[in-house]
Amino acid sequence: MSEPIRVFKKGDLVVADPTPGMFRERAFELPILWAGRVVTAPGAVSGWHHHDRNESSLYVVSGVLRLEFEGGDGYLDAVAGDFVHVPAFTVHRESNPTDEPSVAVIARAGGGIPTVNVDAPRK
Repeated sequence: MSEPIRVFKKGDLVVADPTPGMFRERAFELPILWAGRVVTAPGAVSGWHHHDRNESSLYVVSGVLRLEFEGGDGYLDAVAGDFVHVPAFTVHRESNPTDEPSVAVIARAGGGIPTVNVDAPRK
């Protein structure tokens, strides 16, 4: 029998997977699924990182989430209502170019290490 349906309240979230410049909270983690949220402070720029073999999906709830990534030229901005897909092993960093916090909901599938911090993208 599968697990029963559960609701994870805002107060149930736990601090998880730190990356400089970002505040992540985990709602739950299963063998192949991780879910939570991330708040990126105004003007913050995260450290470079990837999510191992996890495919990541973000839904931007509020603000602007700017993404730079290995092999990309420049950056992409996602705003409230946008979805973002970050492929497995993609070295990237997020930033917030505005004066308001950015909030996004995260779902990762694959079961890898949730966050692997790196020094910089590979050339």
